[in-house]
Amino acid sequence: MSRTTTMTVRLSGTLSDFVATNVGENGAYENISEYVRDLIRRDKQRAEKEAFEQLKAELQHAFQAPESSYRELTAADVIKRNRT
Repeated sequence: MSRTTTMTVRLSGTLSDFVATNVGENGAYENISEYVRDLIRRDKQRAEKEAFEQLKAELQHAFQAPESSYRELTAADVIKRNRT
């Protein structure tokens, strides 16, 4: 189920002017809400990409380790290790 949140944001000076140039007849967005939603979506995508890149780097590091550094574990070993 989708949830809607109403927010109030106060902008002044150059931030307000910048938003005004991006909204309306000459801007890329019809209204401020559309602009803010797009900014949040982009920030969410950026955060997800950063998390993916971090995971990718960790996996690449793990796969570069010599095979002799690996040890066989059972599911029970992993569960026990994760509980501590």
